[in-house]
Amino acid sequence: MSYDVVVIGSGPGGYVGAIRCAQLGLKTAIIEKYNTLGGTCLNVGCIPSKALLDSSEHFHNATHTFTEHGIEATGLKINLPQMIKRKNDVVDQTCKGVEFLMKKNKIDVFTGLGSFVDANNILITKADGSTEQITTSKVVIATGSKPITPAAMNYDKVRVITSTEALQIEKLPKSMVIIGAGVIGLELGSVFARLGTKVDVIEFQDRILPGMDNDCAKELTRSLKKLGMTFHFSNKVTGVKGTKTAATVTFEPVSGGDAQEIKTDYCLIAIGRKPYTEGLGLEKVGIQLDERGRIAVDAHLQTNVAGIYAIGDVIKGAMLAHKAEEEGVFIAESIAGQKPHIDYNLIPGVVYTWPEVSAVGKTEEELKAANIPYKSGKFPFKALGRARASMDTDGMVKVLAHAETDELLGVHMVGPRVADVIMEAVALMEFKATAEDMARICHPHPTYTEAVKEAALAATDNRALHI
Repeated sequence: MSYDVVVIGSGPGGYVGAIRCAQLGLKTAIIEKYNTLGGTCLNVGCIPSKALLDSSEHFHNATHTFTEHGIEATGLKINLPQMIKRKNDVVDQTCKGVEFLMKKNKIDVFTGLGSFVDANNILITKADGSTEQITTSKVVIATGSKPITPAAMNYDKVRVITSTEALQIEKLPKSMVIIGAGVIGLELGSVFARLGTKVDVIEFQDRILPGMDNDCAKELTRSLKKLGMTFHFSNKVTGVKGTKTAATVTFEPVSGGDAQEIKTDYCLIAIGRKPYTEGLGLEKVGIQLDERGRIAVDAHLQTNVAGIYAIGDVIKGAMLAHKAEEEGVFIAESIAGQKPHIDYNLIPGVVYTWPEVSAVGKTEEELKAANIPYKSGKFPFKALGRARASMDTDGMVKVLAHAETDELLGVHMVGPRVADVIMEAVALMEFKATAEDMARICHPHPTYTEAVKEAALAATDNRALHI
């Protein structure tokens, strides 16, 4: 069996890349290790976590804000198994949607572990041990990433868990310790905190969301503390032990000091993810890795071996599903002889807590480090009528523009639905718009998007209208 392109891995980058290859007339196959398509994102990542985030937000509103809205609700209780079932149904429907797209685009799907025999031959090892081999002109490695679980943390999948296991908990824990204050830890921590779990977060840095805008981090920290989450910043974990019924986490200040110990129902390890390349047989074709175990690629996302490409979490850059999708399309169009382009500076980042966090472009810290002159404008959601109407007044929008040219350099938001609102900034920055351009666009009233206009006005000669 011979193909123009074989994609190894069926996550968002892999399956989208395969679809684009098929659209461009390339005979395409996709290999997936597991029985369902969609990779981490659809099965144990983006989609299931958002389903639980929405369910937990409904419960939190019912118990905390309905009364203020004039809705009397009594006898509320959590049916966590049903919540998990709904999440599983959402995952199942989404994965079946990917199966349909493979059939629609006439992409052959192989189930098993794909590994290199050589640069043009791929061995597929199935669950029962049987094998088959296919031939291809081009290969796209899209095998994603997996959670980092240091041996010292004694990851047992029972009480010391990662996001994968956290998405399957069916009895509400009374307490949970989360190691790491990044996106995954905060999103899952907020799910359980909304449902009533006591959540402690231990973070080596002195803030949440390292790498994102500091003002946004401060705003979200205040909101999550109001939710009941406790943060232990500038602390390092020195020991994790799990039993069948609990876990014990020991930690101490980074600068030195007395150790603390928390006994908890679950310890969630959320300190990041690493490229998943085991079993690919990269050494058989001589594919080079960088110092962090990522597959090294050039500007065309091609490895050091001609005809073999890599995308998504296995290469450098943010581990984001939409970044992988763009790379999948980029490679397909490159193979077809087109001249695609990706502007990595304009790939937005989102945290799906409530309030949400979103960002595109440079942070103030990055601009300062690069000695780029800039001006800043901020506007709080509490000054918006729409936010007051929905009782979503936490957060703000920050607009950063070049001090001399006024070109938009970065936009950072914490607030309601900012995961969607950020796209205004992305579109404007794609076309090199200025803060004044953003400020002069008529925004509908009352909407959350008005905060963007006001922040742009604040960055343009400090002339916000409503504060």
